[in-house]
This record gives sequence, C-alpha cells and structure tokens, in this order.
Amino acid sequence: MTEQSTQEGFWDDPRDAQQVLKMLARKQELADALETVEEKIEFLPEILGEEGARESDITEELRGLEKTLSYLRRRQYFRGPYDNRNAFIFIQAGAGGADAQDFANMLLSMYLSYVERNTQFSAELVEYVPGSDAGIKRALLSISGEYAYGTLQTERGVHRLVRVSPFNAQGQRHTSFAIVQVLPEMEDVGEQDIEIDHNDLRIDTFRSSGPGGQAVNTTDSAVRITHEPTGVVATAQTERSQHKNRDIAMRILRSKLWHKYQEERQEKREEMSEDVSISWGNHIRSYVLDPYQLVKDQRSGYQTNQVYDILKEGNLDEIITSVLASNIYQTS
Repeated sequence: MTEQSTQEGFWDDPRDAQQVLKMLARKQELADALETVEEKIEFLPEILGEEGARESDITEELRGLEKTLSYLRRRQYFRGPYDNRNAFIFIQAGAGGADAQDFANMLLSMYLSYVERNTQFSAELVEYVPGSDAGIKRALLSISGEYAYGTLQTERGVHRLVRVSPFNAQGQRHTSFAIVQVLPEMEDVGEQDIEIDHNDLRIDTFRSSGPGGQAVNTTDSAVRITHEPTGVVATAQTERSQHKNRDIAMRILRSKLWHKYQEERQEKREEMSEDVSISWGNHIRSYVLDPYQLVKDQRSGYQTNQVYDILKEGNLDEIITSVLASNIYQTS
C-alpha cells in the first residue's frame, strides 16, 4: 500500500487517494503499537532487575504496556471496511405507546451519556421528534470519533424495557420496545457506484420542534430531503442555519442510499435491515426494572444488575466489548 501511494497518477483520483492514505495511517499506527509492545516486553525484565529501580517507574512502565495492549485488544474487533467511519444512530419508539416513547428517550439519554464519558467520541443531535404523550417518537444522533461505527454498530436492533409503567394508573408492569439503527457515515457514496442526481431530490423546509415541544429555531430552517426515485428521506433540524441543516441531511441521505444499495446487492444482510419488527421475539437486549433489576444482551449473554449505571450513566463499555468479542468468536 505504501508503494501504491508513491506511484505515478496516485493523486489522479483525490478521493481514492485520501482513502488509501487513511488506511495506510491506521496500519502504520497498528504497526507502531506492536513495535512498542515488543520493545517494552523485551526491556521489562531488565527494568525490574535494575538495582535501585523505583516502584513508581516500574508502575509507569506497566501502565504504559497495559494501555498499549488494551488498544491492540480493541483493534482486533474492528475488521470491517467501514468500522473507522463516523456513525449515525437512529432511535425510534416501537410498540408500547407512551411507555415506548419514554423508553426511546431513555435510550437517547443513554447514548449521549456514553459519548460524554468516552472522550474519543463526540455527539450531535440532528433530529428530535417529541412523542405525543411523553418522550420521543424518534431521534437521530451523529457520532464522530475513531471507530465510531465499528463500536456502536453493536447497538443495532430492538431494545426491550420491562418496568412498572409510570403511565398506568393501576401500577401494572409494562413491556415496551424501541429500535436502534446504526449506519456508517459515507463521505462519498460515489465510491459505491452510487450517484446522486440533484434533479432527483425534493427539498422541503419546515419549523423544528425540540425537547419539551419548544421551538429549536425561530425560522423555518429545518430541512427534509427526499430522494424521489427510491423514496429515501433524510431530515436535519437542530441547526439554526438552513444551509447547515441541508449539509447534514445530505450526509444522512448518502448513508441511507449506501445502506439501500448494500441491501439490494446482498439481501442476506439482515443485521442491517431497517425492517426489523419492533416487538416481541426480536430484541437484542433487555432492560428489566421490575420485579428485579437486570440488563441482559441476548447475543453475548452478558448481564448485570447495574441497570441505572447503564441507562442513566451510559456505562456501556463492558456490554459493547462483550458483543464485539462474541462477534469475533462467531466469525473466526
């Protein structure tokens, strides 16, 4: 790949050249990490046996080694061609009425808390549609950061909540559902042989609604773009600038068209389907608040009783890692 970057004509296609350089940088980063581990392991016995070696120095060396090993362990999970891309997270309330809309809002808060505690990521709320009675009908987050899609694709699927309903006067337990869809941000769908003819786009503007039903904007700056040949729709509403919302909506549209293209080329890719039934029997994870407390992921088998630590604090690292590890095990 290094030789390819030095060949004549390499920059004839700047987009392809940039992708090659990004991949080369990631491979070089991995090679440097492996070299660092090899050096540390080679000299560690010498440091430990050094007369007068300070405990603080030894501890620092061990911490540095553990940090690099942790990075390498995490890198092994990311083998897909789009794992290092930014990600879009779509959250939609499913069966369960007001409870489901409230649950969808809980998931939105959970992912925002997760990003807040993981400084390698940043989040942008792109769309927010309040529920008719509580919570949200749907929301869209744009997540930026290293391996954002590779990490967060573990959240794709139907999520299930069991609790005593705060909306039920009899205090009965209620089961509700929400679906989480995760797509990689495609910087240029042209690389997938998809071209967007702007004559095929219908662009509508409207006034946004934010949390609590209050206006996010004072003008009609929200943008909805419809790709008429396919019916694919992308919406952005959180920016005050109509121009910025249009740019964001186009980013979303590219990813959705890429996704549709992938489905058409390979119909068996059911794990990325947006047609999953948001109901019983299809959930990937359960959050039980009553009669006991338990979060269980159906794919990896990971479970914990620290429900509020996950839902309120966004402490998803262990559960995400368990799913990534199980995926590696199943495909190896």
